Amino acid sequence: MTLSNSVFALALGLLGTAAAQARTISADFDNLAGPHTGVPLMCVGAGRANEGLRADWQEQLSVVQTEIGFRYLRMHGLLHDDMGVYTESRDGKPVYNFQYVDILYDALLAHHIRPFVELGFMPGALASGPETIFWWRGHVTPPKDEKKWTDLIHALVAHWKDRYGPAEIEQWYYEVWNEPDLHGFYTGTLDQYLQFYRDTAEAIKAEDPRLRVGGPASASPYAYEQAFEAYCGKNHVPVDFVSSHCYGVEQGFLDAHGDTGTRLSANPHAVSDRMRHSRELLSQSAIAGVELHFTEWSSAYTATDPVHDQYIQAPFILEQVRSASSAVNSMSYWTFTDIFEENGPPKTPFHGGFGLINLQGIRKPAFFAYRDLAQLRGRDLKTADEHSWITRADDGSLAVLFWNYTPLVPPGRLNDQTFFQEVHRPADLPAVTLALHHLPPGPCRLEVDRIGYGFHDPFDHYLAMGAPRELSRAQVQELQPAESLKPTETSSATIGSNGDFTRTFAMRTNDVYLVVLKRQ
Repeated sequence: MTLSNSVFALALGLLGTAAAQARTISADFDNLAGPHTGVPLMCVGAGRANEGLRADWQEQLSVVQTEIGFRYLRMHGLLHDDMGVYTESRDGKPVYNFQYVDILYDALLAHHIRPFVELGFMPGALASGPETIFWWRGHVTPPKDEKKWTDLIHALVAHWKDRYGPAEIEQWYYEVWNEPDLHGFYTGTLDQYLQFYRDTAEAIKAEDPRLRVGGPASASPYAYEQAFEAYCGKNHVPVDFVSSHCYGVEQGFLDAHGDTGTRLSANPHAVSDRMRHSRELLSQSAIAGVELHFTEWSSAYTATDPVHDQYIQAPFILEQVRSASSAVNSMSYWTFTDIFEENGPPKTPFHGGFGLINLQGIRKPAFFAYRDLAQLRGRDLKTADEHSWITRADDGSLAVLFWNYTPLVPPGRLNDQTFFQEVHRPADLPAVTLALHHLPPGPCRLEVDRIGYGFHDPFDHYLAMGAPRELSRAQVQELQPAESLKPTETSSATIGSNGDFTRTFAMRTNDVYLVVLKRQ
C-alpha cells in the first residue's frame, strides 16, 4: 500500500513552505559551537530486572554497547518477587537475598553501563494490598510497614557499597518508584507518595550522603511533578534530580494489557516541547538547581504500537533529541530490546515492541538512529539548519547527521495499531545540499549511511514476506544480512586547496543521512 492521499496531503502540509524550497546545510570547519552533548546516550531503558538475567537479553545489550554505547540503564522490577530480594520468616522477620541483583548488576558493569536504579515494585511480603500490574504481577501498593521498607533500602544500599565500593555507587542514580501519578502503578495518594519518597531518600542518604536520589518518575508534568518540587523545597527533603516521562501520542499514559489504541501526535515536537516545559517548571521551583531526567520516552507508551518498528521512528527520535537535549540531563529511550514482557512474551517478531532490537536480534530503524548519534563526538559546528547535527572529532574527522521528520498521522478513526501495520512509501522532497567550508585539504574517506524506506528498514521487508508469525534462521538473515550493517556508501574524496566539500543528496519524507569524512 502506498501513502494514502489524505496522509500525503497532511505530510506536505506539515512540511509547509520548506518542502517547496531547496535545502542547504552549511557549516564552517572552524566555526565551533561548543562541546557535543552527551544527553542522547546518557541512559536507555529495559523492561524488568529479571529479564536481564537471560542470555539473549545480555547478548543484545552487548550489541547495543558495542555499536552505540549508553552510560546508564534503567528498568522496572528490581525489588519484584522474581528477583528474590525480600521475603519474611515464619515469625515475620525480614530475609534479604541480593544474589540475583548481584548477577544482574555485575553483568551491566561488565558491559560498561551503570544502573539508573529504579526502586520498585513492592516485594509481595511487604505489599499492603493485592493490587498488581502486568503479566508478571508487579505489586503496586505502598508498604504495609514503612520501617521494614526503609530497612530494606538501608540493607540494599549498604550491600552495594560493600560489593562495588562508594566511588562506584556514588556515580549511580536512585529513583524512587515509577509513575505514582497513575493508579495502575501506585495505589497510594499523592501525600502518601511524598512521604514514601522522603523516607526512602533519607534512608539512601543515611548510607551515603553523596548518593543521587530523585523522583517522582511521573507520567505528566502536572500534579505530582510540581507537587514533588514544591514539597522537597519547602520541607528540605533530599533531592538531586527530578524525573518524568513523555510519549509522543495524542492521549493516554498507560497500556497495562497491550490493547489500548494509540495515535501518533501531529506535533513534530510533541516530546521535546513537553521536556522543555518541565525544565521551565523546574526552573521556577524551589529546587531549580537540580538535574532533570526523562527516564522514559518514545513515540508511544504501549508495546503494541507498530510505529516503533517503522522507519519513521528514526527521524522521530532525532527530531526530539536534537530539540530537547539542551533542556534535560538525560532522555532515556524506552527500551533497548523487545525482550519485554509487560503483556506477556511477544507473540510475533514485529509486534510494535519498544525495543531498538527485536526479539530475534534484528536491529530496527530506531537502532540505527542511535548508532548514528554515537558517531557524533567532539565539538559541534554551528549551522542554521535545525534538523541536522555536525561534529568535529579531535582527529579532524567530521560527522554530519541530517533528516526530515514528517509525522504520519492515522487518518479518520484509524489508530497506529491499524495504520502502521501497512507499508507507507515516502514522498519526494527537494534535494539537500551539504556545503562544508575551510576543511583541511587532502584525501579523505567518505562514508554515507541512510535510514528510511528501503534503508535499514526490516519491518517493510517483513511485511513483504507476509508478516510471518515466526521467523526461520534464513528469514532472520534475509531481513538483516551482515552487509546491511555497513554504510550504504564508502568512497574516497579529496578536499581541494579551497577547503570546500559540496555534495547533494536525494531526500524523501522521513529520510535520515549520516555523512562521515575521515582524514587519511
